[in-house]
Amino acid sequence: MNDPQPAPSLYAAREPIFPRRVSGTFRNLKWIILAVTLGIYYLTPWIRWDRGPSLPDQAVLLDMANRRFYFFWIEIWPHEFYFVAGLLIMAGLGLFLFTSALGRVWCGYACPQTVWTDLFILVERWIEGDRNARLRLHRQKKMDLRKARLRLTKWVVWLLIGLATGGAWVFYFADAPTLARDLITGQAHPIAYTTMAILTATTFFFGGFAREQICIYACPWPRIQAAMMDEDTLVVGYRDWRGEPRGKGKRTADSELGDCIDCMACVNVCPVGIDIRDGQQMECITCALCIDACDDMMEKIGKPRGLIDYMALSDEANARAGKPPRNIWKHILRPRTIMYTSLWSLVGVGLLFALFIRSDIDLTVAPVRNPTFVTLSDGSIRNTYDVRLRNKHGDDRPFLVTVKGDPAMQVELEGVPEGSVTVPANTALLQRVYIVTPKDAAPSAQANTPVRIWVEDLTNGDRAHKDTTFNGRGN
Repeated sequence: MNDPQPAPSLYAAREPIFPRRVSGTFRNLKWIILAVTLGIYYLTPWIRWDRGPSLPDQAVLLDMANRRFYFFWIEIWPHEFYFVAGLLIMAGLGLFLFTSALGRVWCGYACPQTVWTDLFILVERWIEGDRNARLRLHRQKKMDLRKARLRLTKWVVWLLIGLATGGAWVFYFADAPTLARDLITGQAHPIAYTTMAILTATTFFFGGFAREQICIYACPWPRIQAAMMDEDTLVVGYRDWRGEPRGKGKRTADSELGDCIDCMACVNVCPVGIDIRDGQQMECITCALCIDACDDMMEKIGKPRGLIDYMALSDEANARAGKPPRNIWKHILRPRTIMYTSLWSLVGVGLLFALFIRSDIDLTVAPVRNPTFVTLSDGSIRNTYDVRLRNKHGDDRPFLVTVKGDPAMQVELEGVPEGSVTVPANTALLQRVYIVTPKDAAPSAQANTPVRIWVEDLTNGDRAHKDTTFNGRGN
């Protein structure tokens, strides 16, 4: 009687991937994008922008202490968070647009996980050598002095990159030169050190060890990208009708072999370790390095380039028949992409419109509800309001507060006898405002009366208002 076979494991241990170095159009494009994106990330906090004596001079700053977001000449206040929401919506629509047109092109070129993984692999290649050298080092069971030296050197460089990543991030939340000095002298806030430590550790682990596992298992985008794609989406694919049957034999007039010589170059350069010849796969990040590797091999054996290339399913029938594919713009400009572009543009135009029409003064009004009104000794009715006055100018401004409604209404400002209040530069001032009506006035007898509180900048005449209600005795 045979022993029962053990149940297969549902867990597959990770096989480390050591991509081979490749050169070509798409690899060069990835290097350019890597340099640009990392340059923007690391250098942006150090760009200066003069906003005047009372404001920070950092071009891009998330000032959490004062609840402001500065982006060059733009200043976003907390009540204007809809600008940030609009930018997030535009980012989502942009991702939909690029995925609809070119598949996971974001993942392959500009995703932070891809960018930092590329950088870590570059460091690994500089220190340990190309694919074959790294494979030999990986398969070497004995930890001798050379292996320990190479691994330690690589990990130290990775940690330095992670430290620079965490350091650059915290510089976006405080003045970069000042915070850098405080970090070096040990005087920075513990939150800064904690944030840097967490980002250093996560960058070290995600870029150095997890790598493609983040793209395959942790990121949700591979599982929802299909909803953005159709048969006209340009993705990386293998022309099996030209490459099959594959083999390493010599190509002659009587040979039945296809153009693919099964050299595995496309597999060896893939950062996620898949074989594109097996068809479209969820793991593919559309980085197109397999195109560079295959084109290089086709040139060496005297075959046309494009065995692996960007292509659309809708062109497959023509390609099999030897006909030229449709113009690339017919794939990109189609109803789906036009719809995403229109929505993206509409949100962008709306944000620009809101940005240019917003006033440099603003107010919010919060009626005090306990009590809703007070009867004074002479029978007058008084309502109390907490009015927050915002001065977005770089200098102090006198604000005059008035009310529009019943002519009998009078405005009084707590602690300000002259009726106007000076609001400091770039500040929101909470001012208690009283509206009083005589006992025989109509608002005093009515349950509620609509009123409009106006604020006027006495320096330049700018005005803003908010509507509220005045509560009387009622019936």
